[in-house]
Amino acid sequence: MKTDNKIAFQGSPGAFSDMSCRTNFPEMTPLPCPTFEDTFQAVYEGQAELAMIPIENTVAGRVADIHQILPNSGLHIIAENFHRVQHHLLAIRGAKIDQIKTIHSHVHALSQCRKVIRELGLTTVIHADTAGAAMDLAKIKKDDMGVIASELAAEIYELDILKNNIEDETHNTTRFVVMAKVPIDPDPNTGTVVTSFLFRVRNVPAALYKALGGFATNNINVTKLESYMVRGQFTATQFYIDIEGHPDDDKVRLAMEELSFFSREVKILGVYPGAAYRENKGINT
Repeated sequence: MKTDNKIAFQGSPGAFSDMSCRTNFPEMTPLPCPTFEDTFQAVYEGQAELAMIPIENTVAGRVADIHQILPNSGLHIIAENFHRVQHHLLAIRGAKIDQIKTIHSHVHALSQCRKVIRELGLTTVIHADTAGAAMDLAKIKKDDMGVIASELAAEIYELDILKNNIEDETHNTTRFVVMAKVPIDPDPNTGTVVTSFLFRVRNVPAALYKALGGFATNNINVTKLESYMVRGQFTATQFYIDIEGHPDDDKVRLAMEELSFFSREVKILGVYPGAAYRENKGINT
């Protein structure tokens, strides 16, 4: 299969990842994949040129499992984008809102719409993705079943929108990273550059404090820091970090050198241009 003009995403057509692909890469053909592993593999094996991967949401937090898959994917982050998430309550054509008894969607979508679900007294049912729930509803045509999904999903699967913008928070936004087999090296003089990497601290007192000290003393903006266990060991903690700056910058180089004294297994996941959203929203430490 040719990779030209194909961008892989996890989910069914009409998923929010699909919308992010269409919005940011309108010249490319979205390639739906059943799982995140399949999405990464599609790029690694040459079925697609890029992958659109959600990593965190302003309401639901980090996307589960992504940080476990990233280090061994063989891919590199080459871009980021922030997608405003607008959830809608969908049903089959002609159904009324007072008929709906169950609400089906991805666990993150359900958690982002708790207020409406509680107000309507609906029973939640978890699906693999939002668009997949919409596709299932279109097949079984149950008038007491609702789904939380996008406007695009409603259009694709010919469903009615019973209630618009049902997300709890108006700031509901998902951050995506774009993955490719070949890394890029953006010019730091053209705007904000983001460096994403992983590291493990040594199991000694104040190791994290000391490891990050170089970023403070060198005035490096840390925009994301997240920890998670590796290999099932409570003492083996890995950190995912985003900083603003290029590894070749003198200040970043000095901070990384200090990091190396107190950490192990530093692995850069990507160096890429920061999205305009960072400037508009003032993302900082």
